[in-house]
Amino acid sequence: MLFYGDQVRMEDARAKLAGIARGLRDAEAMPAGIARHGALVAAFIEAGELAQGVADAAFDANGGRDARSPAGDAATALLTRLAAAVRLSWGSAFARFDPVRVEAAFDAAPPLPETLRTKRAEGFAFYALYPEAYLEAAQAAGFPLGSRVRVVGIRSIGVALGALVAAASEAPPPVTLRPVGHPFRRELSLSQGLEAELLADPPTAFAVADEGPGLSGSSFGAVADFLEDRGVPPGRIHFFPSHGGEPGPRAAPRHRARWAGAHRHVVGFDALAGHRLPSWVEDLVGAPVGPLEELSGGAWRRLRYPREAGWPPVNAQAERRKFLLRACGGGTWLLKFAGLGREGERKLERARALHSAGLSPAVAGFRHGFLVEEWVGDARPFHRGAHDAARLAERVGRYLGFRARCFPAGAGQGATLAALRRMARHNVGEGMGEEWARRLEERTAGLESFEPRLRRIETDNRLHAWEWLPLPDGRLLKADALDHHAAHDLVGCQDVAWDVAGAVCELGLEEDRGALLAAVAREAGRAVEPGLVRALTPCYLAFQLGACVMAAQVAAPEEAARLRADTERYAALLRRALGDGEVPG
Repeated sequence: MLFYGDQVRMEDARAKLAGIARGLRDAEAMPAGIARHGALVAAFIEAGELAQGVADAAFDANGGRDARSPAGDAATALLTRLAAAVRLSWGSAFARFDPVRVEAAFDAAPPLPETLRTKRAEGFAFYALYPEAYLEAAQAAGFPLGSRVRVVGIRSIGVALGALVAAASEAPPPVTLRPVGHPFRRELSLSQGLEAELLADPPTAFAVADEGPGLSGSSFGAVADFLEDRGVPPGRIHFFPSHGGEPGPRAAPRHRARWAGAHRHVVGFDALAGHRLPSWVEDLVGAPVGPLEELSGGAWRRLRYPREAGWPPVNAQAERRKFLLRACGGGTWLLKFAGLGREGERKLERARALHSAGLSPAVAGFRHGFLVEEWVGDARPFHRGAHDAARLAERVGRYLGFRARCFPAGAGQGATLAALRRMARHNVGEGMGEEWARRLEERTAGLESFEPRLRRIETDNRLHAWEWLPLPDGRLLKADALDHHAAHDLVGCQDVAWDVAGAVCELGLEEDRGALLAAVAREAGRAVEPGLVRALTPCYLAFQLGACVMAAQVAAPEEAARLRADTERYAALLRRALGDGEVPG
């Protein structure tokens, strides 16, 4: 199934460097505390993306081989300097701040490439991967005093993670490498000079840092294969992953066997920040009453549904970390990981705009990755058919129209219509068979002709029934409305027509599609093309079909049963849509 997307951003290198410098100056002017530390980490993450982009530019210029470059060395040195500043702030309970002058790092270096291809560091943005965890893991590794540690950071996010390990180990800046080839059979591609440098004067230990391991662990495996094949004893290779588990089912036997006995150094989120989180938000909501209540992995359903039999399906592994905090004074708050750095700050702005319009819960603020949102305890579960369809279409249309008017997307964001059509054809073929895939091709013929007329916005992308909060006073709020346009999937930002298609399919609004389109148009100030909605509907269903199938493959048995039931629901909707052109409610 096609689900995930690897979105690349084109950024002006000098503008990015100036933004890092500006962020550090702003952080330096802030009072000591978690907010200042968060601003410092935000600058560090931006510097990690800069170093990744510069290293990849050198990789491309060298014919697809990693090689040293003066600009790359300067960017990595700056990143490691910032990692040391993060270490100082974290280790002093945010009391100490080491100002870093960004521009000075490039005084003696050649000009940066004019434009960089950067990638969002997914662990920092989605998966509550904290830089401080790698600082603590490296400190706990206990490399002997005076030992020589050579750090390898695996791009993309491994550039930043390697800098943290180097700073905590008092090692030189990391060597950054990008394994190439099939995702499950990665290998290294190095210039002769970098290969000789990496193996010269063998150090006491090699420290290899990256996120993962994932389905195969092949990126970690590629580095270890390279070192072992050139005589480095396995005992000198230390891994710094993001979790303590094993590689996934696609791991090669050599990699799986190595991992089982390897030096692995991990500090998880709960050990790092679980006990600290209430103090991070105390200035926003007050002192906590009792411990945090874990709501991740679908546990929030305990508080929304009277019986487990009525629980909706979730992809537990992909859910953001979230906690319930009860505070002095009676307030109850949802602490949800929204992303470190600028990703989280932008979501705070979006949340405030939606709340001001009466469309989503109130927010108290944002602290180092976590959005602090009011827990709407009196919300009832949403049931299809329990609402007057005309009123529901009006309310949902107002919400979607507000997004269309207020949240425009930048150029180049989101999958093209051609890419959505390819995804849909593949997923339907995989999940339902070739005959249905052929019908989908016929039904979506001409979809690409809408591309010049699209107005991409930061779409909701998650219109499922359980994401709506009906209140006793008749209001309807939208939960989880901030970031699915910027998630780790291939859809991204689309025309509001994508969300209209989603609302029709998820909320049973087929017969009231006209009223929904009219409500969107009134709020947005522009009409939505009905033909585009019709053409996108099977693409939306095919994407959700693929998401359910993939989630069910790794879910616990009870969750897998719910996901399979939802898979069949989407398949039934697709059969109806592709059979006679209608989508049932």
